[in-house]
Amino acid sequence: MAVGSVRVGPVVPRPGLRVWELLDHERFLGPAFVTPALLLITLLVAYPFCMALYFAMSNAFIGRPSHFIGLRNFVGLWESDAFRQTFQNAFVFTGASVALKLVLGMTLALLLNQQLWFKRMIRGAVLLPWVIPTALSTLGWWWMFNSLYSVVNWTGLALGLMDPPGPNWLGQKYYAMTAVVTVNVWRGLPFFAITILAGLVSIPRELYEAAEADGAGPVARFWHVTLPMLKPVLAIVVLFSTIFTFSDFNIVYVLTHGGPINSTHLFATLARQVGLESGQIGQGAAISLYLFPVLMLVVWAQLKFVRRQVY
Repeated sequence: MAVGSVRVGPVVPRPGLRVWELLDHERFLGPAFVTPALLLITLLVAYPFCMALYFAMSNAFIGRPSHFIGLRNFVGLWESDAFRQTFQNAFVFTGASVALKLVLGMTLALLLNQQLWFKRMIRGAVLLPWVIPTALSTLGWWWMFNSLYSVVNWTGLALGLMDPPGPNWLGQKYYAMTAVVTVNVWRGLPFFAITILAGLVSIPRELYEAAEADGAGPVARFWHVTLPMLKPVLAIVVLFSTIFTFSDFNIVYVLTHGGPINSTHLFATLARQVGLESGQIGQGAAISLYLFPVLMLVVWAQLKFVRRQVY
């Protein structure tokens, strides 16, 4: 059919238009957005985790065929002195580091929340330990703790706090653990300080004014206003820090390699030594997954606590 000089025929929908019409429906739009995320999680998280779980339950050794042996790797690890020492190190290292980061991070956040000169510059400087690559900054600490050129010892001797020649930080058991905890606290302190500071800024000023009108001093305001309002933030910060500290690798590997005599080994460094350097892939995977059920329980308990605080 022709109208004037223009021919009018049946309207054929374009393919692109048909796709946009389908995406207007929630039943198509939802899966379209979720599918890429599911693919990424499957490829980058689920598949490596399942492979690690399979290796942990097998007698896999580099260059040899492997067989399923159940939980034998997990049980057999307790016969190793190095693993028992690592198990103890992990809890000492994580407990001391997270506790120090919590106290120092809270203190630093309270200071940064005050009216200070150059406050923005100071807040930016606090993030420096996070900006520098971990391996590079840990090399700087390795030099500061060096037995011959230790800046820490030189400063302590100059101030009269140490007796010559000063402690061998990386060569003695307890000093080495102190050194790795110190570097971990230095590295993780910005995460605590900035996150807690964000929580402090979000507390309504009216609560402090009402508490002050009731005669509450600074300590009472902190105890009855600041701390209860920060509980969800603190729970999340402690949760993430606990997981990251348990699985820390860079600091210990660069600073001490797990020594002296396994006194600073963590699960990640021991798993690397057993699984890659010794070739026992099965035992290495079992070491790296040993605390997975415990950490899952901690995550579930803390997320339940946070949900209860929020709702």
